[in-house]
Amino acid sequence: MSSSKLVHIVDDEESMRRSTGYALKTTGYAVATWASGAEFLKKVRHAEQGCILLDVRMPDIDGLEVQQVLAARGVTMPVVIMTGHGDISIAVQAMKAGAVDFLEKPFEKSALLNAVEAAFERIAKADNAATKAQDAATLLAALTPRERDVLEGLAQGLPNKTIAYDLGISPRTVEVHRANVMAKLDVRSLSDALRIAFAAGLGL
Repeated sequence: MSSSKLVHIVDDEESMRRSTGYALKTTGYAVATWASGAEFLKKVRHAEQGCILLDVRMPDIDGLEVQQVLAARGVTMPVVIMTGHGDISIAVQAMKAGAVDFLEKPFEKSALLNAVEAAFERIAKADNAATKAQDAATLLAALTPRERDVLEGLAQGLPNKTIAYDLGISPRTVEVHRANVMAKLDVRSLSDALRIAFAAGLGL
């Protein structure tokens, strides 16, 4: 796999693919070009991860439809929409459907690079969140069901007495479980324990 960040350019205009691809390549990005939304959708399952520069006005299947199909198929690559002049309502629609940004043609190289970088930041954040959730789930797997119940109560902001009442145990037992939770998660403060709990989806 290439170490460069990959940008998929989906546009039916060859001149647009060429000029945009050139601007990205000379800045250090890897580029894959697609002449239609249908062509891209056909190969996207096996396409290398990256971000997608997606033109709105294309024959057969337009950019918004491509975006909908990608979402329906669970493709999580971030999308930057490219629109012609005056297509602001379409751009807004695309943003509501999850696009990172939109570029109005003709666009400056700086605007292109800013939008693409924002897309890759979204990937980094998503990867980071996924890793944190995975790590948190691994840590929580070491807890007994009762310790997990206590942590769930703490994550909901409940005091020890309420947790004890809800679980039918004494407040002293809650304290023991709480101490065990802290030890197993290898944390010193409640806030650190809660960060792990929230990352794993507890208390939400």
